[in-house]
Amino acid sequence: QRQLVESGGGSVQAGGSLRLSCVVSGFGDNEVCMGWFRQAPGKGREGVATLDSDGETTYADSVEDRFTISQDNTKVTYYLEMNNLKPEDTATYYCAADEGCFNIGPDDQDNFEYWGQGTQVTVSS
Repeated sequence: QRQLVESGGGSVQAGGSLRLSCVVSGFGDNEVCMGWFRQAPGKGREGVATLDSDGETTYADSVEDRFTISQDNTKVTYYLEMNNLKPEDTATYYCAADEGCFNIGPDDQDNFEYWGQGTQVTVSS
């Protein structure tokens, strides 16, 4: 059974940093692709960053140069490092995964089959 478990959310002041983690299981040796998405109250879910099965990363314009998506050497834990956080980054953040996906980007959320439960990030001004 494929599972994703997120952690690392919290409350910070503007300009602060947080690191979100997503631990995946059940994917075996398959090449996993990962995406981070977020949903603010009253808004639709939007893509933040993706890491495809080739290791290529893509970011939404709103987080470029502030957020970094990465994976550990075992490809079990994925991270979203968030720096210089802004109040508009406040949202529930979700990790999502699938297998064997290439040339994907933050607009491709429909391509991700497996989703975590979400973790809240709140940035105060």
